[in-house]
Amino acid sequence: MEAPEGLSARKGSLLEPQAVPGESQPLSANAVQVTVVKAQDLKSIRSDTSSTLVHVEYNGVILGDSSTVQVLPNGTANYNFTTSFEYSPDGPNSLVDIAQKPVLLTVIEASQKQKKQKEEKVLPLGQAVVDLLPLLQGQCSFTVLAPLYAVPTSPSESLHPEAKCGLEVTVRTEKPLLSVSQLSNGNFLSVTLEAAYSVPDTFLPTGPPQNYMACLQVPAVGEKEVPLLFQNGILKPAGEKEPLPRPKKWSLTNIMAPGALNIPNSFIFGGSYEDEDGELNKTEDREFRIQAESMKRIVWDTERRCYLDPAAVLILQKRIAECQYWPVEVCRMPVVSSSKGKTSKADKGDEDRQIFSHGVAYVNMLPLLCPGVQRIRGAFHVFTYQDSEVLEKTKKQQSILRDLRPQVSLTKDRPCTPGISSLSRAVPNKAQREEKEKSTKEREFNRKTSCAPKIQLSDTALETENTEKFLGLDGQQYAEAGTFLVMEIKLDKALVPKRLREELTKRVKEMIPPRPPLPPRTEGAKKAVEDYHSQVTSIAVAILSEYHDLFGKQLPGQGAIDHQTLEEQKRLLNFELNSSGKYFAFKEQLKYAVVKIVREKYLKTTAFETQEEFQAFLSELYVYLVDQMHVALNQLLHEEAASPAPLTRMTAEQLWLFAHEAEGNKDYKLAALYHQQRIAQDKHNTQYWLDYGAFCLLLEDNTKAQECFREALSLDPHHVRSLLLCGIVAVVLQHYEEAEIFFEDACCLEPFNVVAWTLSGLFYELQNNNIQAEMAFREAKKRLQAQLARERSISEGKRGKKHIAAAYVRSTSPGPEQLLPEGAPDGSASRLPEALEEPALACPAPEEEASASEAAPEGPPPISGLSQPSCTIFMKAVEFLMKFKAIQFVHMALAHELLAGSSCAYYLALARTCLLKEDLSKCEECLCEAVRIDFMNPDVWALKGHLCYLKRDFAGAKECYERTISFVVDAADMHFVYLRLGSIYLEEKEYGKAKQTYLQACKSSPSCLTWLGVGIACYRLEEMGEAEDALSEANALNNRNAEVWAYLSLICLHGGRQLEAEQCYKYAVKLGLGPTALLQELRAAQQRFGFGNPAL
Repeated sequence: MEAPEGLSARKGSLLEPQAVPGESQPLSANAVQVTVVKAQDLKSIRSDTSSTLVHVEYNGVILGDSSTVQVLPNGTANYNFTTSFEYSPDGPNSLVDIAQKPVLLTVIEASQKQKKQKEEKVLPLGQAVVDLLPLLQGQCSFTVLAPLYAVPTSPSESLHPEAKCGLEVTVRTEKPLLSVSQLSNGNFLSVTLEAAYSVPDTFLPTGPPQNYMACLQVPAVGEKEVPLLFQNGILKPAGEKEPLPRPKKWSLTNIMAPGALNIPNSFIFGGSYEDEDGELNKTEDREFRIQAESMKRIVWDTERRCYLDPAAVLILQKRIAECQYWPVEVCRMPVVSSSKGKTSKADKGDEDRQIFSHGVAYVNMLPLLCPGVQRIRGAFHVFTYQDSEVLEKTKKQQSILRDLRPQVSLTKDRPCTPGISSLSRAVPNKAQREEKEKSTKEREFNRKTSCAPKIQLSDTALETENTEKFLGLDGQQYAEAGTFLVMEIKLDKALVPKRLREELTKRVKEMIPPRPPLPPRTEGAKKAVEDYHSQVTSIAVAILSEYHDLFGKQLPGQGAIDHQTLEEQKRLLNFELNSSGKYFAFKEQLKYAVVKIVREKYLKTTAFETQEEFQAFLSELYVYLVDQMHVALNQLLHEEAASPAPLTRMTAEQLWLFAHEAEGNKDYKLAALYHQQRIAQDKHNTQYWLDYGAFCLLLEDNTKAQECFREALSLDPHHVRSLLLCGIVAVVLQHYEEAEIFFEDACCLEPFNVVAWTLSGLFYELQNNNIQAEMAFREAKKRLQAQLARERSISEGKRGKKHIAAAYVRSTSPGPEQLLPEGAPDGSASRLPEALEEPALACPAPEEEASASEAAPEGPPPISGLSQPSCTIFMKAVEFLMKFKAIQFVHMALAHELLAGSSCAYYLALARTCLLKEDLSKCEECLCEAVRIDFMNPDVWALKGHLCYLKRDFAGAKECYERTISFVVDAADMHFVYLRLGSIYLEEKEYGKAKQTYLQACKSSPSCLTWLGVGIACYRLEEMGEAEDALSEANALNNRNAEVWAYLSLICLHGGRQLEAEQCYKYAVKLGLGPTALLQELRAAQQRFGFGNPAL
């Protein structure tokens, strides 16, 4: 087989090795030594290979060729060939070159020359590359086994392109290329240009070949900028998308083995569009991106790297801060025929080549100035290159590609034809000189005979009409086609270091020392049995009390009761317990003690495998529980004195409701008392401290609010809401350094928390740190989009399941009369305030819950903005801030929301803040706008009713409240709607409506005031029995309400109960019943009945 053209021409340089330094010779200070030790498994590429040599080049310069060695039977060839090149900070082999250019190794097969041949024939066998980046990472020496990739040849050869073979190579230097200071303060920048999508229709795969290029400039050594040029983009027709992951490629031109272009261990992984940092990353862009990726595109998949010295790092930071957008220029140039040599002085016209389709993408580099950010990746629109626009956006006065045109012409890439080696900068021989002179004369002739106004870019054919048209438009097709680049910019170290999570936690602990751990509670089997005994004893005492109420106490001297009487009493007692609901209450009281016994004594915490096993366990448990019940009853009967009745106390949910009610009525002293009682019940509950702190923020007692929030944070240092509220109150107190630590720690603990990122952005904006503010807002939007996407997928999945279940039920379900439950309870009574976020006191069994959720029909479609979730990061933040009364941050978030466009939720939130500040006129304006936008929103009408109520426009308030309760969907806080509407009905003497309204409030959220309203309405309706019951309930919830005692005194006067009437009157006066109409009515009744006032 004849030697391929190119290798035979360089036979002297290949077969006659140059003098190379041996391993024993000392290295110069700036020398980089490359030693090719051996090749492995060469016969896996070509089985008949006998003699090979290795050719080494770097940065386009031949470093030398080894001597020809024999390949051993196992495929090993021992070269032990050493060569070197000089590193120079100013070039040609600078740090920039070492960072991005590998050593290229070519294994060449040298066969014996035959009689008729004047020389040995040579054939490239494989190529490998060695990355020199470890030299810039502090290493002086390293050894790698570089994969050797086969060079494609004719199909008749016995070649195995997928063969796994390699070259063992050692690289070393006398001293580190970078000093300790350069290594620690410098940085590495890598830019990966993946592809250009949605390219113009004028980019045709047919016709004259084109070189698609892109370029950007970065500082590398001080203020000296280095262009990163991406060439030889491949225009691919429409078809399948690019695979993921796929390898990144070197920016090399003289590669004969395609596999050697792949950078080892470096891949493009892609990712979700919503997680990208550039443009076209919104949900509405998804369809366009997917379609564009399978259409005609230009693919580079090339990575360029650059070392930034410490001065360049500072310059990079400064320039990004001055101008956040960096230009990435794109263009195309026709490919010059490979028969042409280098440009000579006579061919100077080639240096003035016109570049075609000149466009520019503006890459937002600002995220790289955010703490901890090392990488940005995304899609960036390509626009027509216009000098004025580029200068305005990027402050760049000249085009990089225009400046690089002479270099691009000189270093124009030639197509990599199989078997042809591109050994640039080799000394030309006679044949090369003749070829060069011939091509120079041809170019000179073409230039003289050309009549076109511009220098022709191809000497093989004239440009077509399509190309001329494209030149006139000068890149306008980019905007019309929607062309965009996908690229990645990555730093080895973040430009702005981010505090570690451990450091933030340490700082928070220094500011707020954590609470000591709670003492361990022993919950063993013995304790579980004791709890069961105490519950049995309590229930037995309660049942005995019920028996005494029904049948009286049986004295010892009265004799025994006959069996028939006992059976009758037992039947009546059972009826009373079942009809009053006390039997169910006793069962619930005993349930938790039984659960403890099952878990602690029998160690059963998992489901049973078979029904028989379950029944056997129930039998065993029943016998044990009955025995222990007898033990408890025997202990009770032998006690000399009965234990005192347990003190009743209000639950935490009730206390929160009463505090909320007192806040709404501006009785702040009573509200503070309820918050303090709630904390006294459980000092280790973070939510109680947060609610009390929010109450203090409402009163603008910022110091006490800070104490509450810090107390909550000391209980749980990882509680994100506590961290955010500590940050908010720190801002209010102007402790900005502490606030930054709190917000940053919250974002570290929960990176997916939309509110945390939004509040961080508002804080940085307050500090005029626009860079970090923009980064935080962008991160919040990204997290919100991901959250909404998950919610949509979940809802679609549930909807699909419901359709399947509905189809199954329609075919197998019984008639409607068989599906009606017996005595179905009203679920509205179990509704809790939304802000509590506490578990319900009682929840249905899993079977009941599942059946209820499956049987529930799908509700009507949303009728107003109420049911729609807040779909912006700022409204999410407003919800959180309004809940905790952080009004200052609310106004900042609403200002951002207004920039995005006003909405009903915006005006509603602004109206609530105005109502808290008692700016009634501004509140009315906001509510008018909210009604105009969404007149079917019950929250708007409820708030408008509150506004009219505070303005004492009771007719308007009544109309708004009645409209609110007539909607299908309740407002967020119906408690005050019922309370105030009921009070209006009482004032207008519509006592029947008042009673029903207050009863609605008692069903959903009972309190002292709701039962007081029921009692007053019943008293005015002369329903004295119901009135006394309602007032007794109100008194049980709050026995310090003077109005409740006054009405109880009136009822006792009407009932002729003198002692009770006087007692109730005494409490009413003692608790501050002032000179009101109620006091006058009470004294008039006392005068009329002749008793009730001891002073009379």
